[in-house]
Amino acid sequence: MTTDLSLNDPFAVQTMPIAADAVAVEPRLLADIGATYARFCIERERGVFEQIAVLPCADYGDFVSVVRAYLSSVPDVVPKHGAMAIAYPIDGDAVRMTNRDWAFSIQEVQQQLGLSTLLVVNNFTALAMSLPRVGPEGRVQVGGGAASSDGVIGLLGPGTGLGVSALIPANDRWVTLATEGGHTSFAPIDERELRVLRHVWKTMSHVSAERLVSGPGIQLIYEALREGVAGAAADLSTAEIVQRAQQNTNAVCVDTIDCFCAMLGTVASNLALTLGATGGIFVGGGIVPRLGDLFLRSSFRQRFEDKGRFSSYVARIPTYVLTADNLAFHGVSSLLADHMPDRDGGNPLLDRVRNARDALSPAERRVANVVLENPRTALNDPIAAIAKLADVSQPTVIRFCRSLGFEGLADFKLKLGSGLTGTIPLQRTQVRRQDATPDLCAKVLDNTISSIMHFRESLNVDSVDRAIGLFREAQRVELYATGNSSVVALDAQYKLFRFRIPVVAHTDASMFSMAAEVLGPKDVAVFISSSGQSAELIRAAQTARDRGAAVVAITTNQSPLAKKADVCIAVDHSEDSSTFVSMISRILHLLVIDMVAVGLAVRRMPSPTSTRGKHEGPDSQHTLAPGVLISHIA
Repeated sequence: MTTDLSLNDPFAVQTMPIAADAVAVEPRLLADIGATYARFCIERERGVFEQIAVLPCADYGDFVSVVRAYLSSVPDVVPKHGAMAIAYPIDGDAVRMTNRDWAFSIQEVQQQLGLSTLLVVNNFTALAMSLPRVGPEGRVQVGGGAASSDGVIGLLGPGTGLGVSALIPANDRWVTLATEGGHTSFAPIDERELRVLRHVWKTMSHVSAERLVSGPGIQLIYEALREGVAGAAADLSTAEIVQRAQQNTNAVCVDTIDCFCAMLGTVASNLALTLGATGGIFVGGGIVPRLGDLFLRSSFRQRFEDKGRFSSYVARIPTYVLTADNLAFHGVSSLLADHMPDRDGGNPLLDRVRNARDALSPAERRVANVVLENPRTALNDPIAAIAKLADVSQPTVIRFCRSLGFEGLADFKLKLGSGLTGTIPLQRTQVRRQDATPDLCAKVLDNTISSIMHFRESLNVDSVDRAIGLFREAQRVELYATGNSSVVALDAQYKLFRFRIPVVAHTDASMFSMAAEVLGPKDVAVFISSSGQSAELIRAAQTARDRGAAVVAITTNQSPLAKKADVCIAVDHSEDSSTFVSMISRILHLLVIDMVAVGLAVRRMPSPTSTRGKHEGPDSQHTLAPGVLISHIA
């Protein structure tokens, strides 16, 4: 097994240098709540953690008690906002920890602690969010392989339990994947592991990976492997087993840790194959970093690469052990910053709400407080949720928006979203059969607004500019689309024809290749597709290129159709097309056509100093069609 380690203590905890944002914020309470320990800190400046404390969970009867115990140790700090990572799948308001008898309501805890904002996330979601900040000094590579810069990243963490998460690249940012992968069924690979499984089956009908690849799991493995071994000590703790294995004073303990590491290697490689994690697999948690050289000499990497026909595939994927400290703090800090922008130098619209608050009615003022304290919630939640948070009626929310000069909640959300810093979450709310007409309309509008804002952030304007240039020089434009995209092609035909550009839209797939065969070097072929997978469109695009025509694709980035294009205007929006037609994708494609049309109109307008009626350059043979600019240009 190869490794890039050269230190005597390869898994010594490193202090991970983070590029400080140097942004002062109101004091924020950050926490990492595990089954055994609760870690707390105060953040006054982004990425700078003060007054760090670690409290044993067993000393406190409930969740609120341990948080209050920490806050009492920092009496000079009164945080208004908090973010906490906790060992539990977060899905709603109710939280019940898996490996500790703590249960609570997030909303009630927020009220009891006097916090304006409380963000609670799964601990491995937080840990995953810290990974893009971890450099070579905060990790140790085990084995070979090289990470793909745009690949999915997998994360495992054996501790009291087994955490599993992932990071998925999305344009220029990362999306976390919260999972409960540690509870997948355990499968033995060799006789030793089958022996362990048979031992555990005596007391458990279902054995998950977490039962064995964890701290308590090490004890179970030891008890199974010591059976029949004369003189083997009973009732050893996990710490004692690890210590004796490191000192090589007990053969069963050494065998136990090697078995544990091999099992972890199998789980890690399964995760790598499931995710296609070419960005690497990271191992965190409280156990592996403490094993040091024992882990490097173990069967972990050998088992990771032992995947039969796919051994060469996983061999290219690197595996790392995380050694940096405060990783969960960095994760929840990033999530909280994304959830609510900084008060100082933030959003002009929020300043507008803050300045107008005193002039509002008492009920409207409560809505203003909700918006100021939780702007991300106000951006994404439906009107009923906002009204409930503010303890007002839904019409009061509308009156609040109109008091500030907006047409309604949708207009307010659009303006709010356009100014918020950080990532604007893509919020999709499923329309259901039982929805009343007001809810149905609100969901369609909210989904569309959120998707347009996301598209605004990800749009490659250089591609649009290049497409406009091609249309300006084109002798002829031909549009190719099928199904739901046919509407977009017909709309583009109508708009381009008004510029007196010879244009035709093809919507019959059987005619695509024949139509493309008559194109020439001065023509432009435009292919519109939500998926970019249509074989007919791909063949026609290749034919157009072979004939010398310029190819423009309006489709998903990195799709087969996009790769055939000279210019791709990427629209990366996924929809449940098995239930509904691609409504939002169609709207985004229509917006692209509008951008191109407005760009053409602007480029063709005579300059203010030119004589009316004169046109210079390549557009001189065309006349600007009346009415083209009515909707877009004053």
